[in-house]
Formats: sequence, structure tokens, C-alpha cells
Amino acid sequence: MNIGFLHAFHRSGLVVALPVALAILRPTAAEAYVGPGAGLTALGTVVALILALVLAVIGFVWYPLKRLKRKRGANPDSAGPATGHK
Repeated sequence: MNIGFLHAFHRSGLVVALPVALAILRPTAAEAYVGPGAGLTALGTVVALILALVLAVIGFVWYPLKRLKRKRGANPDSAGPATGHK
């Protein structure tokens, strides 16, 4: 076994950090109750977040594309012959 590797492993603090991280990340049963006030608040937050994302997509993607389409449709070269009176 490579002693230099073990020394570097111990020196880096991973000997202590790895077991601590595994103990913290170990899933446990959560015995918790979410009351109606907290539940409705959480649902309202999720709905608001989804609506904000939809409106952001509309604002940053749809409207500029709509404006570009309107500019291309209002091109004076494609309007046909001009009718003017002398």
C-alpha cells in the first residue's frame, strides 16, 4: 500500500470530513406536520414561481419575436405599387 497516499489523505482532512458528511447526508424519517397555513403558503409560492417563469418567457421571447414579425410585415417594398394622385 502506498504510505504517501494515506498520509496525504489523512493530512487533507478527508479522514474526518468523509464520515461526517456521510452521517449528515444519511436520510432519516421526518415526522413533521405541515399545517394549512404553511401548506397554502407553499402552494401559493409554487404557483407564483411558475407564473413568473411563464411571464418571463413571454416577455423575453414572445414579444420581441412578435415585434420582429410585425416589422417584416410592414416592409414598404412588399406593400405593392404606390397609388398617388397628381
